[in-house]
Amino acid sequence: MKLRIDEAATTWYKDTFEPSSPIALRFYVRYGFGGHIPGFSLAIKMATPENPIATAEKGDMLFFVEESDAWYFEEKDLHIKLDENLQEPTFLYE
Repeated sequence: MKLRIDEAATTWYKDTFEPSSPIALRFYVRYGFGGHIPGFSLAIKMATPENPIATAEKGDMLFFVEESDAWYFEEKDLHIKLDENLQEPTFLYE
């Protein structure tokens, strides 16, 4: 699995989390709607990587997915882009 995040989405996360120092943001699976698998969706939180299966570094930010959430991606890559209309990140499973 690969994790890609475009610059506009990176800026959105940076503005949202307002980091004053390097931070790591984990994408993880939770119960919810609108995700890749019905009944589940992705969420994000600040965390320290333990067993990442995918990472993307952008400046002083590290984005990652842990091995425990690998099942959700079904061997697909995650591409995060900024939705220009909604002005928020969108997840593409490729």
